[in-house]
Amino acid sequence: MHLFAEATTKFSLELYSQLRESEDNIFYSPVSIMTALGMLQLGAKGNTEQQIEKVLQFNETTKKTTEKSAACHVSEEENVHEQFQKLMTHLNKSNDAYDLKAANSIYGAKKFQFLQTFLEDIKKYYQANVESLDFLNAAEESQKKINSWVESHTNGQIKDLFPSGSLSSSTILVLVNAVYFKGQWNQKFDEKHTTEEKFWLNKNTSKPVQMMKQRNEFNFIFLEDVQAKIVEIPYKGNELSMYVLLPVEIDGLKKLEEQLTADKLLEWTNTQNMHTIELYLSLPRFKVEKKYELPGPLEHMGMVDAFSPQKADFSGMSSTPGLVVSNVLHKSFVEVNEEGTEAAAATGVEVSLTSAQKTEDFCCDHPFLFFIKQCKTNSVLFFGRMSSP
Repeated sequence: MHLFAEATTKFSLELYSQLRESEDNIFYSPVSIMTALGMLQLGAKGNTEQQIEKVLQFNETTKKTTEKSAACHVSEEENVHEQFQKLMTHLNKSNDAYDLKAANSIYGAKKFQFLQTFLEDIKKYYQANVESLDFLNAAEESQKKINSWVESHTNGQIKDLFPSGSLSSSTILVLVNAVYFKGQWNQKFDEKHTTEEKFWLNKNTSKPVQMMKQRNEFNFIFLEDVQAKIVEIPYKGNELSMYVLLPVEIDGLKKLEEQLTADKLLEWTNTQNMHTIELYLSLPRFKVEKKYELPGPLEHMGMVDAFSPQKADFSGMSSTPGLVVSNVLHKSFVEVNEEGTEAAAATGVEVSLTSAQKTEDFCCDHPFLFFIKQCKTNSVLFFGRMSSP
C-alpha cells in the first residue's frame, strides 16, 4: 500500500494547491474524492481514462510498480481498482477504539443500459451499492434519496450533498462516496485547562479562541529548512493520527505552502524521522464545514475530457454515446475538541447525457495545516488548513 500512500499524499497536495488561493479555512477528504473518481475511471476509456488516472496520481506510482514488478519478476501488477478494494477493506474494519467507515453507492437512470461488466466491477472493487432511480420523471425525489443515503453514512453530518435542482432529467448516473471518522485522542485534553486565548490571523489581527492544553510525550520534528514544526497527535488505538504542521512565524504559512511537496511530507512524517519528546501542546477547539464544486480544480489538475461533451469517453459504462460528467461535489465536516475528532466527507459525481530534548512549546495560535492519516496504509483521509478557528 505504500504506493497508494504516495498517491493520496500527492493528490492531497495537488488539490490543495488549487484550493489554497482562498483566504479561508480548508477541509476535504482526499480519499473520498479519489474513491469517487476511481469509480468513474472504471467506466472511462481512452484519453478520458488516462486523464483521470493522471489526476489520481496513479500513472506515476503504477509506473514505479511496473518497474519494480519487472525487477522482481512479479507477474501480477495490482491495478488502481485493486488498491481501492484493499483500502475499502482497511477503512471498514470494525474497531472498538474509533469509528471509521467508508461507503460507495451508484445510482443509474431507470431503463438506461449500463454494461454488465461495469456494474459488476464497481460492486467488486468498491463494495458499492447499485440502484436505479427515475431521474427522468422524478429528479427531485431521486436527489432526496441520494442525500439521505449520504446523511445516514456520515452519522448525519453531511446533509444535502446535492442541492435542490442539481439533478435533472438528463442525469444518467450519480456516483457517491462517503467517509466518516470519529475518534478520541489517545491522551485527551482536560477541559479544566482549556482557556480563552488569542489566535493570530496575521501579525496585526487576533481573535479569541478556546485553547485546549496538555503536557505529554508526542512524536515531533523541527524543520530547520522551512522554519516549521510538526506534531503527531494519535487517536485511541494508535491506528490513526492527526498531524499538525505549524510555521514558526505567525505569517509563515504561505512560505510553508509554497515549499510543500508530497515527498517532503512523507519524509517529515515518517516515524523514523520524528522523535518522541515532552511537549506543551496548545490546540484550538475548532469546527469546519466545507462544500466544493470540483470540476474547475480537477480540470486544472489535468482531467479535462470527462467534462467535455465533445471529448468525454465513457464507453466502459455504456454503449450509448454522449455521456459526460456534469458535476463533482464534495462536502466535508470536522470538529476537534478535548475528547477527540469527528470528521465526515462525501463526494458525488454526476454523469449526465448532453444533447529537541527539552519540553518544547507547540502552540497553535496562528494559521496551520493539519491532516488525519491512517497509519497502516499511510493514506491521507482528511486534509485541512486552519486559518481562523
